[in-house]
Amino acid sequence: MSDDARSVVSGPEGEEIDVATIGEDVGLFEALRTARAIRRLRPDPVAPELIRKVCEAGTFAPSGGNRQPWIFVAVTEPERRAWVAERYRPVFHDYIAPAFEAAREGGLSEARVRNMKAALYLADHLHEAPVHLFVAGWKRRGAEQTQALFPAIQNMLLACRAIGLGVSLTTLHKSFGRECDAYLGLSEKTPTCALLPIGWPLGRFGKPPRDSVDEKLFFERYEAPEG
Repeated sequence: MSDDARSVVSGPEGEEIDVATIGEDVGLFEALRTARAIRRLRPDPVAPELIRKVCEAGTFAPSGGNRQPWIFVAVTEPERRAWVAERYRPVFHDYIAPAFEAAREGGLSEARVRNMKAALYLADHLHEAPVHLFVAGWKRRGAEQTQALFPAIQNMLLACRAIGLGVSLTTLHKSFGRECDAYLGLSEKTPTCALLPIGWPLGRFGKPPRDSVDEKLFFERYEAPEG
């Protein structure tokens, strides 16, 4: 899609969205503090122009030698999203089962259980997420360049927050990664490292639960907690 692509697209309620200006007025620190993972998504389509804007934000991430190894593959066709979801769902159910067993025994906090239920909802409704955005990248000297790809992903998560799109980050698709990459037209030299399901949110943005920075920040030397 070219830089002169049309600048007005439709939102989830049919409202007009100006691609050039949407999200531009969201403050950086507001976005940082409220870009929680949103896993409950509406099935309404997301305009390709908005996905392009999200990916463009990713391209401003740093990379060693400015190699820019990233490749973005947006899967939007229903049958292709269903193909991904059919493989993702059983893998996730196997992955999350021990955690739900621990929850039944009372070993997890209420907040943790809510988060697990949201992740389970996404797995069961992944085919309904209007965009499966895969982030892949060129290997260098046989190794994946995730040190560049994950900063790009963080930029994309923040761009989604600014635009108003719900998004979360998962890497669980890598359990069938080679099959998935081949389906996306990617070779062993350009493996995916993450899947970002994107859509208009059913939930709200807000501050995720976090420990105080004062528990994590040390000057000059780390001091391990006693006990």
